[in-house]
Amino acid sequence: MNDDLQTDRRQDAHSQRAALIGLAICLALVLGGLFLVYTLKKSSQLQDCVMQGRTNCAPVDTDH
Repeated sequence: MNDDLQTDRRQDAHSQRAALIGLAICLALVLGGLFLVYTLKKSSQLQDCVMQGRTNCAPVDTDH
């Protein structure tokens, strides 16, 4: 009976670890997707500016 309890605890710990790993992977995918969307949006805005024939499309750096 005691062995069954220890086996159940090991399985619970393993499934919790697997769930945390899965959550971490999902979080990394979401953050990667957000970064990709932000980068593509920025690139799209620059391309739209250039296609309109403008010459001052480069973003202005205000940090000194």
